[in-house]
Amino acid sequence: MVGRGRHDDAMQSPFPLSPTLSWLVDSAAKTARADRFLAELGTHLLADGLPLADGTLTLEVPHPLIARRSWIWRAASGEVIEALGFAPEAPAIEPGAMQPGGGNRPLLAGFAAGPVHVDTIGSAQGAPTLSWTGSRPFTPEESAALHQAARFAAAPLAVLAARATLTATVEAYLGKRTAARVLGAPLRRDIGETIQAALLYADLRGFTALSEDHPPAEVILALDAWFDRIAGAIHAFGGEVLKFIGDGLLAIFPVTGGAPRNACESALRAITATRAGMAHLDQERRAKGLPPLSFGAALHLGEILWGNIGAADRLDFTAIGRAVNLVSRLEGLCKPLGKSVLVSGALAAETEMPLIALGTHELRGIATPCEVFALPDD
Repeated sequence: MVGRGRHDDAMQSPFPLSPTLSWLVDSAAKTARADRFLAELGTHLLADGLPLADGTLTLEVPHPLIARRSWIWRAASGEVIEALGFAPEAPAIEPGAMQPGGGNRPLLAGFAAGPVHVDTIGSAQGAPTLSWTGSRPFTPEESAALHQAARFAAAPLAVLAARATLTATVEAYLGKRTAARVLGAPLRRDIGETIQAALLYADLRGFTALSEDHPPAEVILALDAWFDRIAGAIHAFGGEVLKFIGDGLLAIFPVTGGAPRNACESALRAITATRAGMAHLDQERRAKGLPPLSFGAALHLGEILWGNIGAADRLDFTAIGRAVNLVSRLEGLCKPLGKSVLVSGALAAETEMPLIALGTHELRGIATPCEVFALPDD
């Protein structure tokens, strides 16, 4: 017993770590989010006596639009705010550099005045960056302590960066709500739930002819322009694109709080904004001698099973159910009725937006006839 005690003392006493470095080694990787990591690291460094006013953590995360994400921590309040970078980063700053003000300073410098200490964590392009603004100039010993903390932060930041990359990638392909469900649930086919949602199903008209008569690159540009308009409108009004299906898509506006009115109104506003966006796009296409892009869309309110389906080793997270069948069949009536947007009676009953009644129609494969409405000025 005595020998083991001497061994434990020998292992612990010659190289004691500060509370900050101990936290970085033992617990920091368990921090769920980058903003909390920065706040906790800043709080530890303040407790070590370092004269910090603000801190910034910057991560490059693969994303279709965002080049980098930065979090700015205020020492006085403990508040953390996020800033998104949509342009390439400025030239890298040497690790441990101290900048008294002005010049080519990191993002933090745009939020606080004072001496800045910057550490780039690792040598790879796009490596995480930790920046600190001092309430006074840093002494060489304080700068060394910040640099040491940055070195110990490399491992937990690698975990955070990997987690952020995974989340951003899954969100880009699945959407925020679905990505959260996929990442938070077991990879099994029996995972899912029944939810009520306003559904939006839409596709382009004449896409087969467009594909036959134009080169693939031009077809892709047309598809991207169409999806930019409709998906942008869906996301702007709180919906989520669940599936891109060739030249079409299925989107959901989940009902929250028990009452479906907000979800239905949001779906209607989204498709109204889409019509305006597509009208503007068609003007641009005509000016270039290109044909317009007509589309059909249907909206419905109902229950869906939202979850995993697929083979034992290849899953898909999607929505199935009678409501999905109905909205897709309803969209098929757009062409024979000469309308670009059709609305089911179930959704029309939950909105005060003026709609035009088109009567009751049979839908292929649907047992009960459906009341059908159209948007004004279609």
